[in-house]
Amino acid sequence: MSHYQAPVRDIQFVIHELLNSETHYQSLSNCEQPGQELIDDILVNGAKFAEQVVAPLNQSGDEEGCRFEGGDVQTPAGFKQAFAQYAEAGWLGLSLPEQYGGQNLPGSCAMMLGEMTGSANHAWSMYGGLSQAPVTCLLTAGSEEQKNTYLPHLISGRWGGTMCLTEAHCGSDVGLIRTKAKSNDDGSYSISGTKIFISGGEHDLTENIIHAVLARVEGAPSGTKGISLFIVPKFHSDENGNLTERNAVHCGSIEKKMGLKGSATCVMNFDGATGYLVGEENRGLEVMFKIMNSARIGTALQGVSMGENSFQGALNYARERTQMRALTGSANPDAEADPIIEHPDVRRMLLTQKALTEGSRALIYWLAQLVDQSKYGNEENAREADDLLSLLTPIAKAFCTEVGVEVTNLGIQVLGGHGYIRDNGQEQIARDARIATLYEGTTGIQALDLLGRKVMGSQGTLLRNFTKRIHKFCEAAGNNEEIKPFIEPLQALNKQWGELTMAIGSKAMSDPNEVGAASVDYAMFSGYVALAYMWAQMAQLAQQKIAEGAQATEFYQAKLATAEFYFQRLLPRAGSHAKAAEASGKAMMALSQDAFAF
Repeated sequence: MSHYQAPVRDIQFVIHELLNSETHYQSLSNCEQPGQELIDDILVNGAKFAEQVVAPLNQSGDEEGCRFEGGDVQTPAGFKQAFAQYAEAGWLGLSLPEQYGGQNLPGSCAMMLGEMTGSANHAWSMYGGLSQAPVTCLLTAGSEEQKNTYLPHLISGRWGGTMCLTEAHCGSDVGLIRTKAKSNDDGSYSISGTKIFISGGEHDLTENIIHAVLARVEGAPSGTKGISLFIVPKFHSDENGNLTERNAVHCGSIEKKMGLKGSATCVMNFDGATGYLVGEENRGLEVMFKIMNSARIGTALQGVSMGENSFQGALNYARERTQMRALTGSANPDAEADPIIEHPDVRRMLLTQKALTEGSRALIYWLAQLVDQSKYGNEENAREADDLLSLLTPIAKAFCTEVGVEVTNLGIQVLGGHGYIRDNGQEQIARDARIATLYEGTTGIQALDLLGRKVMGSQGTLLRNFTKRIHKFCEAAGNNEEIKPFIEPLQALNKQWGELTMAIGSKAMSDPNEVGAASVDYAMFSGYVALAYMWAQMAQLAQQKIAEGAQATEFYQAKLATAEFYFQRLLPRAGSHAKAAEASGKAMMALSQDAFAF
């Protein structure tokens, strides 16, 4: 099994050279402003932790899985010790307020750490990531008493956290939830109901678990307008944080899943459990959506994490595995056969993995900086960042997870039959990656949000904000002959994006189903254009570095070559998605339910 190595050089290229992180951080206020030395220190030490501590637990954690006995969950061997080491190092509080034990760094500083731990051990990384759910809820709408009671222990890693939304009869349609909250005389509430698919709902990593729970107060309006948010601890505690009696919340079972076997996915039963209202009654979704947007970007990042791990294993195998001779003649005459990396089709697969993963990394790290601007930038920058995030978050979540699955499937394909064997790791990566297209809103949900709510709902304003940005970039770079092969197709697709949107909108005026029929192809088209924008910028930067005679010329030449591959071999897919999105949706809706099978 190939051993994961954090892609430190490529992450440095993205954050320092492409995104100019130092200048970005200097533009922020009310947070720490890290310089390059601190950023690199986080990157290098995070890489060591990912490579040396959690990566060795990846395959063993998958094989052992979580064990459920008498309502308790035991995580795989080594998970608890690794989590304790992670917490002790302060990684959990990297981008959280100093007054509660965090380090007050911008959130984008934690993005690179999230990528590396996710690549090294996706299942293990889930536990720390989910602790952020109640933290974000409390920071957004919690009272000072609630913040002081829970945040220091959540940030220190002494307590864990979850996000409890889904119920058996409803997934993304949270307006249908049936979990009830009854007001008590002391200001607390009694929470009753069952939640499913709760990652980390029960485990042995921390002494307490704090659940962020959506429920409906008695007498509240139906639908989304009547949903409130509550904090429900597994154990109650005194004013010093010492645990007291057990609350009436228990794990009923854990799911037997396709992947992420080291991450406990729980059925949680709330049997009159004591909960505490966060914010105001009936306004829980407003608070929860603060989590959902960041969770969707984090899930998009999982596509990158899984893709990077798969690419590394496939590349190492392709360099070592010998089979047949190169079509142009022997590349290794002293051996019986040539390494399969000499074969064009293997290179097609490896370059597809590389181009999609590195392009997605650049897009998501840019979104992380936009989140920084939204939170810590001046009013104008924050407003611009919010608009861009509204459009680009569903694109990134849908596109980066879908191509992440493609990349992990290609990892299996490069290894051939050996990719299907557990010992080589590729089949686990593909299984683990598959969930990213599902949770935090499926690809179809993200696509409908993009086209129906963000684009059509804003009368095209959010889209125009982004296409204008692309247009200005292309105009500024237009005189550079070296990068014309990137600029001209990007300009054409940017123009087509607006035309495609108008065509779908025109049809939708007479048939609303046209939006739903077109949405996934529209989202994938949007993703390919967004990545083209990132790759055009990376190509421009690489070309400049080569012209300047910069050190590590081979790195920049590889960037330029990968950009060329993306534009020549992958970007044409956008045309197919556009054609499908513009086609009539009538054929999609023509069959009656009974006519699907005979």
